[in-house]
Amino acid sequence: MAWYAYCIGEKQSFPEIARHRKPVPMESVLGVSGNQVFLYPASDLAIVVSEHNPAEALSQKSGVDHARVIAECFQHSTVLPFRFGTVFNDDESLRKSIRSNQRQFLSNIDKLRGKTEMHLKIVVDDCCVRAIERRLPAENAGREYLTNLRENASRQRERQTRARAVSFQMHRLFMPLDEEVSCRLTESGKMVLDIAHLIDRKCVERYQNKFVTTSASMRECQMQISGPWPPYHFVHKLTRAAHPQAQPAEAVVPETVLSVVPPIAEVNVLEPASALA
Repeated sequence: MAWYAYCIGEKQSFPEIARHRKPVPMESVLGVSGNQVFLYPASDLAIVVSEHNPAEALSQKSGVDHARVIAECFQHSTVLPFRFGTVFNDDESLRKSIRSNQRQFLSNIDKLRGKTEMHLKIVVDDCCVRAIERRLPAENAGREYLTNLRENASRQRERQTRARAVSFQMHRLFMPLDEEVSCRLTESGKMVLDIAHLIDRKCVERYQNKFVTTSASMRECQMQISGPWPPYHFVHKLTRAAHPQAQPAEAVVPETVLSVVPPIAEVNVLEPASALA
């Protein structure tokens, strides 16, 4: 029997499996394709899974179900989310993967215990929008081509400087424990910064209040907030240098999923950057 995997949690956070060695159903929790979700005990860990038919195609709704189950577990335990679409072919492959990476998983849970992820989406005018970049063929190696290359490089440096300045300002204002930042340029001539902040769960209300005052004072920027989320970005950050066998537990659901699923404490939902895909 194949298992669809959602996340790894702490066994002690789920008393219903304290004395069990076999999977135990999570009451009132359904996962992908409406299948019953189970807690699969593995030493000090609880693996959250559901039965799965490998021939069944996964849809966007499956992604929403995936994120919803993780959010439910996050209310009870520190979690390490599996990549959307992670499937173990049988009990043996599941146990082998967890057993071979157990030390890494326990270490990551310890580092992320009591923490949550918040997202900021910041839209700012491109400081170089009035300078239209021209793309000349590479074979045109004349003065105009070289001049255009220098101008484009200069504009790119200006954008990077602006993005770093805004990112630094957000770090100074919110003082997160850790952060992940991505920046992109839109067709309308805007720069969009997607910032993931790792904070203590007990500081969520303070963080949200800080957002209100910051967005009111920074009128030159459009700001949105979402969270608290499970620490998707930071699970990846902790595990990307680990042994390749640890790969299934290092990722995050697609941004299309996070844009649909309501956060645990709902604020304005934004679409975080897919930096971890």
